[in-house]
Amino acid sequence: MLKSRVISASFLILFLAAIVVFNDIFPLALNIAVAVISVFAVIEIVKALGLARKLVLLTPSLVFAAVTPFLPGSFWHSIAYYVYTVVLFSSLILYHETVTFREAGVIYSMTILIPTALETLLSIRTIGGSHGMFYVIIAVFAAWVSDVGAFAAGSLWGKHKLCPSISPKKTVEGLIGGFILNIAAMLVFGLVFSWSYGGTVPVNYLTLGLIGLFGSALSVVGDLSFSLIKRSCHIKDFSNILPGHGGILDRFDSVIFVAPFVLLLVQVLPITPV
Repeated sequence: MLKSRVISASFLILFLAAIVVFNDIFPLALNIAVAVISVFAVIEIVKALGLARKLVLLTPSLVFAAVTPFLPGSFWHSIAYYVYTVVLFSSLILYHETVTFREAGVIYSMTILIPTALETLLSIRTIGGSHGMFYVIIAVFAAWVSDVGAFAAGSLWGKHKLCPSISPKKTVEGLIGGFILNIAAMLVFGLVFSWSYGGTVPVNYLTLGLIGLFGSALSVVGDLSFSLIKRSCHIKDFSNILPGHGGILDRFDSVIFVAPFVLLLVQVLPITPV
């Protein structure tokens, strides 16, 4: 189990590293990655809800998830939201005998939530200017590092259950470990980044500390929220595409909540001069 988790995590880190390395010559790599992740995430949530056969709802949802990461901040972005809304509810009207409002509403809300939250990574890159990919790395790892800290601390010292009715394995000790490691990691990322530029690029460590603090809290909110969905659907993982972790949503549920916060924060307190 641990070996599988390490291998899958290593693959994800290499995948992100490749996007960072090739960002200058192929900036669309991040858009493509967000689109692919969004599509798989929507498929997983629809399958978990037992609605995969509702093709009149699933098909426009997948198209929306695939298209919107290529339209951030544009006029066509608003058009995509409008068209998707009209198409989905038109499908509900046309197929009202086989499709319920509850089914359409659940698919609609989750399809809006997932791509919209994940595509904030694209806005984060834009706000970061020449250091945009560093901002993206911070946004992603602020969610992932917290999970690692919680898993390690919970495995070693976990005794007091945090929320046993939703996620039996989560502990208070794990929560504290996630906070400590996340804050420390964000500050270390800042030090390494500054060192890589020979100290010529100042870093706002207050911003990084806040990202570590609130990112850890929001990571837990995201994890527990999707754990509640899994529990209501009577499944352990959303899929097995990432051995040791589960599905795309099992790995990116916390990013869905952390990335938008980072976007909001860096507009007020940039990590670096941009």
